[in-house]
Amino acid sequence: MSADAERDQEMTTATTSDTLAAVGEVLGPTIAKGVIIRRPGVLRVADRLDADQRAVARMQALRDTYGPGPVRLNVPGRTLALVLDPDDVKRVLAGAPEPFAPASTEKRSALAHFQPQGVLASHGAAREDRRAFNEQVLESDLPVHHLAEPLMAKAGEEAGRLAEQMGRDRRLTWPAYVDAWWRMVRRVVLGDGARDDHAVTDLLADLRAAANFAFLRPTPTQTRRRFFRQLQGHLDRAEPDSLAGVVADVPTTELTRPEQQVPQWLFAYDAAAWASYRALALLASHPEEAERARDDLAGSTGPLAGDSELLRASMLESLRLWPTTPVVLRDTTAPTRWASGVLPAGASLVIFAPLFHRDRAALAAADGFDPGMWTGRTGGEPLGRITDDDWPLIPFSAGPAVCPGRNLVLLTASAMLATLLTEHDIRLERPGRLGPDQALPGTLNPFELRFAAHPRARPDAVA
Repeated sequence: MSADAERDQEMTTATTSDTLAAVGEVLGPTIAKGVIIRRPGVLRVADRLDADQRAVARMQALRDTYGPGPVRLNVPGRTLALVLDPDDVKRVLAGAPEPFAPASTEKRSALAHFQPQGVLASHGAAREDRRAFNEQVLESDLPVHHLAEPLMAKAGEEAGRLAEQMGRDRRLTWPAYVDAWWRMVRRVVLGDGARDDHAVTDLLADLRAAANFAFLRPTPTQTRRRFFRQLQGHLDRAEPDSLAGVVADVPTTELTRPEQQVPQWLFAYDAAAWASYRALALLASHPEEAERARDDLAGSTGPLAGDSELLRASMLESLRLWPTTPVVLRDTTAPTRWASGVLPAGASLVIFAPLFHRDRAALAAADGFDPGMWTGRTGGEPLGRITDDDWPLIPFSAGPAVCPGRNLVLLTASAMLATLLTEHDIRLERPGRLGPDQALPGTLNPFELRFAAHPRARPDAVA
């Protein structure tokens, strides 16, 4: 058989037993933990079983068995293929939205509950219009948003209030952290007038909980109407020094639907809460890196002093080690040819990010905390920054569908962490398995992380 004829064959399909193993150890646990909003009880069990480490091992076994080309799973009613090769990851992510559409069937079913006309659920002209709007408001092409100073100030203020509470309690737990985080997020996205509007984010959480079931659960339409009514009130206020104020100034068309884009920003900031809290755990359990971050902060001045390169790198490492979007989906809009055969139009390609983020063959510190990977200071050597050529390290996805709020999330998260690290010596109390001399776990439940906090002496208070 000629090489051309071989490439025209249908894609290699996994055996029934390998398909069941992939579903049982990779896809099933990911869905069970909650794709749109995490289920704390399931995540607690996954943490204790180190489920993601098991999932990586299963994916590696599939790659060893079937080779680097994507492998099709033997599931009825849906053409599903797992991406196993780094170059194929790059091809898929670079090929958005044609022939690899981000608006997959599963994603559209889930997002219909709270942003049916959001950019991630859109295709064609609507996606192009909405993507441009998102990029313009979030200023995706700039390393620092033009509102960086007031937005960092909001983050610093909320972190400062949290630091005061930590000084009294001598500890930090998830409920206290996430409460401060959401006050910051509402101020950044919707304005200071939304700081205490817990209802708008609680309603969104209810909708996201329904979205976890995608098409299996009807959309709670009354809840959705209440949410958008609450959200629209803040957008109409268009408070200066907030993203809502920028939304009011950006031109739109009939396709744009600005109010449908904002829920994704709030959704993304929820994932950033987990990532930043895990980053704090990494710094608290790696004292040398924490001191480097403090030195970095001490050496910077001005209104953007809290935007630390090392803290951004710590966030990126948190997202590499424990991706908040572990499964990236793309639907094919045309037949595509691969080393393992042809995949028809309408198929779903699945990228399991931990397979590549924890690849010991490619990354010396695959299971360690290595912020220098992102700053070029690994081991004291100038190795250069992670770039598009280094895919598939994809903490914010990559390619034309890369997260448009990447720089804004890193900016505000680093400002939050900067205040906490400057104000306190923080030690991780639970769990006790994140030290520099041991491999980091594949799964880390942020909801059960607990810290001891001891106020640091202020330089101006030292005689």
